[in-house]
Amino acid sequence: MMSAPIVTVFGGTGFLGRRIVARLREHSFAVRVASRHPARARALFGSEDPRLQSVEADIHDERSVAAALADAHGAVNAVSLYVERGGATFESVHVEAARRIAVQARQAGVARLAHVSGIGSDTASPSLYVRRRGEGELAVRAAFADAILVRPAVMFGPDDAFLNLILQLLRRLPAYPMFGTGATRLQPAHVEDVAEALARALQRGGPETIECGGPHIYTYRTLLLTVAEAAGLKARLVPVPFGLWRAIARVSEMLPNPPLTRNQVELMQIDTVASPSMPGFAQLGLSPRSVEDALRQMVASPPRARSASPEQGAA
Repeated sequence: MMSAPIVTVFGGTGFLGRRIVARLREHSFAVRVASRHPARARALFGSEDPRLQSVEADIHDERSVAAALADAHGAVNAVSLYVERGGATFESVHVEAARRIAVQARQAGVARLAHVSGIGSDTASPSLYVRRRGEGELAVRAAFADAILVRPAVMFGPDDAFLNLILQLLRRLPAYPMFGTGATRLQPAHVEDVAEALARALQRGGPETIECGGPHIYTYRTLLLTVAEAAGLKARLVPVPFGLWRAIARVSEMLPNPPLTRNQVELMQIDTVASPSMPGFAQLGLSPRSVEDALRQMVASPPRARSASPEQGAA
């Protein structure tokens, strides 16, 4: 039986989630990874550490969620959905399941709950994804008033599907098709820094909302040029109107695993920049890593397994 305070992590096998698990363990928490596939969690983290449990849980089932939260000191909801498929919708995952976890955490007497959302989450957004993210935050706060909301910008890391994909396309394509004129602003954050920020907030309690943006703000065009320069490539960037991207995405969505969706096109029209008035990395004593530092390592190191986690598409 684990004697350290237990934190239950929903979504603990994802791109961000597995980093959260690792950071919580470093902060002397016992971690209970709750997922539909506990064998996957055991394969990722091993089964030797007595302070790590892998349990089966379904975020859409109230009893399952309650069982995963039994005797837990803290809880983290790092579950995310980027592309709707069948019964898995933005409503069911980002709103209904988020509410379910918060309600059950409060009823179980959990002391601290951290909910991963995204920068720009807004109930009035024209983007369904962003709108549901905003509604999810409200649902969580209604059930668990002092929940910690963690809002990352788009995340990067050595096994991401963000910088790595840009690198691959820059290397393979004679010209790189940009979303619009490339004027959308981004503030990418390293996934390890986001995980550490969440772990520190959970350990210390608060601040109640954290916006995790990296040290630099880029336009999409500037980011592409930064990636190209790091790889020693000459980028030929071609503006493509968003209307054309939406038409391409509409056709793409007919495929079993669409490479592009209209929702993704919508997200590329929205700035994801941390508000200077909101607490962030600095308030937690963190100096976030830059895209340039990560790129130097990615270019110098052999390619690693790519993750297509939807968590990289934070609002």
